[in-house]
Amino acid sequence: PMKKLEKTDYEIFRKFRKAKWLAKNYDITNLPSVSTLRTMREKNREKLSSQKPFLGFGDPLLSSRTGLSLSFKGSSRSLIKRVEQVRQLSNLPETKTELLQIAESLGSSADSVYLRREATETKVKSVDLSKSKILAFATHGLVSGDLKGLTEPALVLTPPKIGTDDDDGLLTASEVAQLKLNADWVILSACNTASSDGKPGAEGLSGLARSFFYAGTRSLLVSHWPVETNSAVELTTGIFEEMKNNPEIGRAEALRRSRNRLINHKTHPEYAHPFYWAPFVVVGEGGPI
Repeated sequence: PMKKLEKTDYEIFRKFRKAKWLAKNYDITNLPSVSTLRTMREKNREKLSSQKPFLGFGDPLLSSRTGLSLSFKGSSRSLIKRVEQVRQLSNLPETKTELLQIAESLGSSADSVYLRREATETKVKSVDLSKSKILAFATHGLVSGDLKGLTEPALVLTPPKIGTDDDDGLLTASEVAQLKLNADWVILSACNTASSDGKPGAEGLSGLARSFFYAGTRSLLVSHWPVETNSAVELTTGIFEEMKNNPEIGRAEALRRSRNRLINHKTHPEYAHPFYWAPFVVVGEGGPI
């Protein structure tokens, strides 16, 4: 937790607030690699009239500890041990509010959100994801090496009592690539989701981001570094509030406006620091949905 702010801290944050950051005035869209962009455009772009507005997964059922520890490099390689390590990650109760608020902004019912015991890898693989225009995962994001034997990025979901090859509580990049999507936007509200696939010399966006494009999404919201959970919730929910109130704006513009809301936050002046608002970027198509 952050220490109590002193007068000098407020002065510093006021300077961050007044800084002429490029992202304050421009809506920026990142393009993936040429090969990923080609794959994205070659995917079927059929707009299904029966598509639902939203589907979300988050608040996985983990430990009751506070804090976050992701380094388990000295532990066993066994599947059972890995599931137990996943289970020891901290709970993220804020993500429940995050997903429900996004669902409300999109006019989607609460049953479009899978939380706690329902937020499993098995559920993700069994639900018809192609029927949802916007998907969101609000959870822990892992990179290669965060767990002993983990060689690719992954999203954490509620682990089963006994792990299997199909469900060990980790939705890895290679498993994501096998999903069938037809999404306008996938929100990855987690740490390091713009990371590489973990191979030596691999470029950024070659991990989870590339896999989601292969699976069939047109754009992504991803993060470049570990995120602070409360500011992340405000940022993502702010994006969809902006889009609800201003239907004509695009995804990148909605992100810009939500960023500026964080920078000028009334009760959390520390949010003016780029650590809080700068990790998230739009990748792919940044215009209106």
